[in-house]
Amino acid sequence: MQAQDPLSAQAQTLAPGDGSATQRAYHTLRKMIVTGALQPGEKLKIDGLRKRLDTGASPIREALSLLTSDYLVERIDQRGFRTADVSAENFDEILTLRCTLEDLALRESLAAATEAWEEDVVLAHHRMKRAKAAQDPDYETFHKSFHMALLSNARSPILLKFCSQLYDLNIRYRYLAGSALSYGRRDVGDEHAGILAAVVARDVEAASTRLLDHYRNTGAFLAESLGDSAAPKVAE
Repeated sequence: MQAQDPLSAQAQTLAPGDGSATQRAYHTLRKMIVTGALQPGEKLKIDGLRKRLDTGASPIREALSLLTSDYLVERIDQRGFRTADVSAENFDEILTLRCTLEDLALRESLAAATEAWEEDVVLAHHRMKRAKAAQDPDYETFHKSFHMALLSNARSPILLKFCSQLYDLNIRYRYLAGSALSYGRRDVGDEHAGILAAVVARDVEAASTRLLDHYRNTGAFLAESLGDSAAPKVAE
């Protein structure tokens, strides 16, 4: 199983290697938005981005249009664009939907479990763990690959696309919370291992519980770090 671009639901149709100007602009701008290089609500001027990315205006405009379908960019009265804003309510909705849809996809994956799928999940976990230990700057690529591998056996392409989009939107909040985000006494690696163990054992309820607890715990820390006084409703 090859690592996927961690930041896009469009990655399946715009692969990093296809080399088009639109593709390059799309991936670069998406990464800039998700990692906070372009701040929430920032107006995106075509001319400024063209110079910054050293490409034409048309690829920039096409890339921004694609990013609107990822909910990372918003149109301004049909003439311009800006990065999508953020809020506690938006974060709560993303987390709620992510838990609901990924639980459904995980259950579908386990219901149709095969040895090949299990091997893909184990390999994705191994690569993620190795990248973490090596402090690989591309760790997030492997992190998303593991989470999407868990769901990849679901026979619902639209569902998987939504799960990928929600992952990207959630990751944006993690970057905005800052690299100093504290997870307290949590052992995130142990949580990942627990999810994997339940999947390998084909224990649907344990896998579901561990995956959702993993997201809810992170959500609670993010809500606090982002200055939201109330924990996300899904964490109740």
